[in-house]
Amino acid sequence: ADTPDTEPKSKAEATPAKASDTPDTGPKAKPEADDSRTQILRVPGTSAPDRKAEDKPEPKPEADGSRTQVLRAPGAAAPDRKAGGKPEAPGKKAAESAPKVPSWAAARDEDADQDPERTSQFVALKDLDVAPPATARPQSRPQPHPRPQPPAQVAAPQPLPPLDLLADLTNTPPPPETPRRTALRRVKVWTPILLLLVGACIGGQMLRPLPDPRIVAAETDHTVDGQFSIPWPAKGQGAVRVTGSGDIGTFGDQKPVPTASVAKIMTAYVVLKGHPLRKTEPGPDITVDAKAVADGNSASESRITGLTVGSKFSQQDMLKMLMIPSGNNVARLLARWDAGSDSEAAFVEKMNAAARELGMKDTVYTDPSGLDAGTVSTATDQLKLAEAVMKDETFRAIVALPEAPIKGLSEKLVNNNDLLTVQGLSIRGIKTGSSTPAGGTFVWAAYKSVGDETPLIIGSLMEQRAPAPDKDALKSLDLVKANSKKIIEAVRTALASTPLVRKGDIVGYVDDGLGGRTPLVAVKDLNVISVPGQRFKLSLNAGASPLPHTAKDGTEVGVLTAGEGEGAKSVPVAVKGALAEPSFGTRLTRLG
Repeated sequence: ADTPDTEPKSKAEATPAKASDTPDTGPKAKPEADDSRTQILRVPGTSAPDRKAEDKPEPKPEADGSRTQVLRAPGAAAPDRKAGGKPEAPGKKAAESAPKVPSWAAARDEDADQDPERTSQFVALKDLDVAPPATARPQSRPQPHPRPQPPAQVAAPQPLPPLDLLADLTNTPPPPETPRRTALRRVKVWTPILLLLVGACIGGQMLRPLPDPRIVAAETDHTVDGQFSIPWPAKGQGAVRVTGSGDIGTFGDQKPVPTASVAKIMTAYVVLKGHPLRKTEPGPDITVDAKAVADGNSASESRITGLTVGSKFSQQDMLKMLMIPSGNNVARLLARWDAGSDSEAAFVEKMNAAARELGMKDTVYTDPSGLDAGTVSTATDQLKLAEAVMKDETFRAIVALPEAPIKGLSEKLVNNNDLLTVQGLSIRGIKTGSSTPAGGTFVWAAYKSVGDETPLIIGSLMEQRAPAPDKDALKSLDLVKANSKKIIEAVRTALASTPLVRKGDIVGYVDDGLGGRTPLVAVKDLNVISVPGQRFKLSLNAGASPLPHTAKDGTEVGVLTAGEGEGAKSVPVAVKGALAEPSFGTRLTRLG
């Protein structure tokens, strides 16, 4: 039998039918009538066999009950039998012209089990999980070519969870989804994230700078044990203070009242501030003008007489004339000399400016002598001025003089403050005053030795009025000096050194700014000069070095001060127990 020159490219192509004899090239004889016939099957979707005019059907085989089937692979053309009667190689024309179709379109022969090539076609269909088509039946006419179907739309694959993906890679199916498995997976996912956030928060808290520690006083004031009563007069106003220790007591309504000659204290303060002198230094010469000579002839005020126009006196002598006999005309002369003009207003403005600097809120000056009733002040304001001016050694030396001779004057100067000569009072100034609007006024200074210290006691008494008639307010002046003497005697008697704080007493704390406190204790006793029942102002401050974050037990870190101003007493304070930085938990949980 003849075999095709070329093997079919598709497994679905059928092999040519077998024959015992080689076909003739001439016209073929009809087979005998044995009811056997040749069937040509066509797979759906393929073209019908191309038969030319000279083609003739192959002769039927002998009547042996068998028949020959010719199968065509899907998309292959029918065998083209030419005049010579030899069929073309199977699949050759199909490969050149026919479109390829799926393998499932190949027809199945009844005896496919006898042909291995045809059997492999159906095995391929089985592997593709596609049902093989039914055996083609003989058709009398070709069927239309099936329309190709568009490819199905395939959804994009969704990513698998990590555990499911791992199961696919290891060919291990994932365990069934359960609430416990879901919870464990969430814990595994969120635990590293939470740990990272917690670590960042801890690191941020620990890297934040610590707040500066500060010292906090346990109390801001302390009262000395015991009681003391100052013998105040029935009327007027007054105040007493020990410099450095603070106020001992006040009396009356502290409202502005006329000061009389007490105003000359501010005049001397301003002159010495603008033209300072040493204790024994005379200072520049001041020329007496005509106004000073004319004012000296007034019989209604305190003045210095015997002055002549053009005469010169030193600044030291002029201050003595101002403060000892209380010359009003010299007060105005000094104002003009200091201001450098004939007007006294500029000097008065200096007086008011100085009062504001000293905190004398209830004091107003309208003239340098105090003769004008518009010059007003209070007893407490006058103590502020007295404490400031008594720091000047020239002023202290002048006001302590009971009398003083002045070259160029016919009479020596006599101090109106006759308490300077009273034994046992140790009075060292300052100034008396009297007038009808003011009554008797007096600002005084005294001393008392306590141990190895001699504190300065200053006091003021105002609005002391004697019963009428009081000619020239002389009785009021005597009254204010008598009442002041009683106060000075009582204060000096009661004044003593008293331990305000004992060694080891807790006086404050070191606050680390995060709620931690370390106690501070006094290193030694704090003794103060005071009277019983006196109230002291306490202040606790850091030392010369900045306050540390850590310190050993007993390290001195601050100073406790009792009182205020010059002469205030202080003792060092130290930490009780070790001073440590805030703990880890405190630093971690702080919010501010």
